Amino acid sequence: MGSNPEERAPASAPSGTPSELPNPTTAPGREALAAILARPDRAVVALDFDGTLADIVPDPEQARAHPGAVPALAALAPKVASVAVITGRPAGVAVRHGGFAGVPGLDHLVVLGHYGAERWDAVTGTVHAPAPHPGLAAVRAELPGVLDRAGSWHGTWTEEKGQAIAVHTRRASDPQAAFDALRAPLGELAARHGLVVEPGKLVLELRPPGVDKGVALARYVRETDAESVLYAGDDLGDLAAYAAVEKLRTAGPDGIPGLLVCSGGAEVPELADRADLRLAGPAAVVGFLAALAEHI
Repeated sequence: MGSNPEERAPASAPSGTPSELPNPTTAPGREALAAILARPDRAVVALDFDGTLADIVPDPEQARAHPGAVPALAALAPKVASVAVITGRPAGVAVRHGGFAGVPGLDHLVVLGHYGAERWDAVTGTVHAPAPHPGLAAVRAELPGVLDRAGSWHGTWTEEKGQAIAVHTRRASDPQAAFDALRAPLGELAARHGLVVEPGKLVLELRPPGVDKGVALARYVRETDAESVLYAGDDLGDLAAYAAVEKLRTAGPDGIPGLLVCSGGAEVPELADRADLRLAGPAAVVGFLAALAEHI
């Protein structure tokens, strides 16, 4: 599945002609795209943020949605049941970095932050969030010592995420070696305090268990009573959402058609190999969303 070369962004079309939609490489993907086009008002379009709507940058605080993302989403959102951005970031941060607040046409947008633990609705403009897990305070206090003993203090940095703590190794002299060296000690630290470690692209996130993008996506699909779903992601943290879509496909006698989109492709083969459609990064994802809006 998904073994074909990455699809390019939809080509520009003559004025008044819808842009070409890339064709999924799998039968389930083609079935899902047809279902979305046939009944868009019963479709949920769910998207990761970093690496999918926004390019990956060395400092996550500098990440911003692709310039075409908001216009594409504003064109698409009124035509589908809902657009959901599902991210490990705090919901408010994703809203700010995405530029989603106060945009006409985005009334059907929700941001499920911290893997669904937080929620921002465009209609109300408010964030609903639970109290932080008690283990986070202990991890926060012990983390500097763990990094020092692992020899990874220099070149790594931590990101406070409210409901989680992330350790980035992208700035280390050998980012992959630092990442590999920290997996075991951070896993032990997390386990001592009732947390889990979620690996990503040169980042290890310590967060509460039982919360992931798959749980968030499945819950939201049920809430909206969707008849089809699209999910686009780029990293290991998106595998849970992929699994949720694959489970929805086989749920009950008919199942719910689901389209799995991979942003970036070869960088994360675990994701790319399961995708129905591979796009070459955020610019291509935005182009696809804009073309989808035109075809509905």
